[in-house]
Amino acid sequence: QLQLVESGGGLVQPGGSLRLSCAVSGRTFRSPNMGWFRQGPGNEREFVAASSRSGDNIDYADSVKGRFTISRDNAKNTVYLQMNSLKPEDTAVYYCAADRNPRNIVVVTISRYDYWGQGTQVTVSS
Repeated sequence: QLQLVESGGGLVQPGGSLRLSCAVSGRTFRSPNMGWFRQGPGNEREFVAASSRSGDNIDYADSVKGRFTISRDNAKNTVYLQMNSLKPEDTAVYYCAADRNPRNIVVVTISRYDYWGQGTQVTVSS
């Protein structure tokens, strides 16, 4: 069983930056594949970014490519999402998720994830 706790959300002006963190704790024999998702007002939860357990394989949603960067520090059991050039449409609750699959893969499908954090609110507004 893993526990995921996100932090770093807040209110930021358009064009600004935020860095989200996701701390992973609990019993695990290997670092999990990780992902970031978001859910805006009235919208379904959507994929944002994902990293394989090693960090060698990464993928992004088209809407955030070139602006967001996912990274991880397995020694600290933490995954990050650096968000630059933020837009009002990035406003959402951001969730991190962990996949128990032993393969070192990128997972972009919500249903494939086994553990979720409680989410952190990101609001982009002037």
